[in-house]
Amino acid sequence: MLDAATYTPRLKALYKDAIRPALKEEFGYKNDMMIPRLEKIVLNIGVGDAVKDTKKVKAAQEALTLIAGQNAVITRAKKSIAGFRVREDMPLGTKVTLRGDRMYEFLDRLITIAMPRIRDFRGISGKSFDGRGNYAMGLKEHIVFPEIDFDKVVDMLGMDIVIATTAKTDAEAKALLKAFNMPFNS
Repeated sequence: MLDAATYTPRLKALYKDAIRPALKEEFGYKNDMMIPRLEKIVLNIGVGDAVKDTKKVKAAQEALTLIAGQNAVITRAKKSIAGFRVREDMPLGTKVTLRGDRMYEFLDRLITIAMPRIRDFRGISGKSFDGRGNYAMGLKEHIVFPEIDFDKVVDMLGMDIVIATTAKTDAEAKALLKAFNMPFNS
């Protein structure tokens, strides 16, 4: 049985032991606090069909809670938009923010388990950085995660994943994510 007090996620230990010194040497940081690190991972599922059926948001929330290992919150419309038949405060999706050990555990599952299960997977784009060291990607199907029992899945849900780092530039952030074995195709 794992002792919660002494357990450290595999990627967190890898970061402390190997990635930090390598990044410090590669970019010539003078101070350890300058070395980029993962800040948070935000998972988001937008449910476009929620306008017609609000039960789909509940299903998305349950799926995201299973994937993240922590409770997902329902996101609601801020304004009414008549063209989309959206009313103010209508549930439209669900999101969760991961930090600390849960963040490292999720990233490990994403890279080692979920991404290899994606159909026709040839790596992820190395161009999806925002200019400030954050990386955003999308998945077309949420069933690539082993926590989801795809016999019980009614709808395929897409998912947005945003990895926020403390890196100042995209090159630093890409080097950090490559060190975690993120499968970039470029």
